[in-house]
Amino acid sequence: MNEAVRLFESRIVDHLRENGHNELTAAHINLTRNLDEDGTRLTELARRASLTKQSMSELVDQVEQTGLIEKRRDPTDGRAKLVCFTETGMEWLEAFHQSLEVAEKEMRQQLGPALVDLLIEALGKYVDGQEHGEAQD
Repeated sequence: MNEAVRLFESRIVDHLRENGHNELTAAHINLTRNLDEDGTRLTELARRASLTKQSMSELVDQVEQTGLIEKRRDPTDGRAKLVCFTETGMEWLEAFHQSLEVAEKEMRQQLGPALVDLLIEALGKYVDGQEHGEAQD
């Protein structure tokens, strides 16, 4: 499954590059896929991505240099910072979503729509089961 995820994500990055978006690599996708459009705290990004706070901080610093994200004061807690998409980042996010659709379409063409639908359903059940603490034997 790890190889399938790597291939899928590399197709997304390839499509982004084909459309003039060279800002990020597949490694940075782990940050952007976990970033809410209205911003997310660094600690929450790290938790969602299963990374240490230090590793996520490095990714945030790298992506911040591209101008796609920025750190802003959290309006609910003046001591905390939110990682947020910039205006340019929101444009990139739209291109990312389009690239995601292309990668999924390619997968559907290769595997067939019924199998992809089944995979999505099965993986969704797996995630739901893990989130609700159900052990799978």
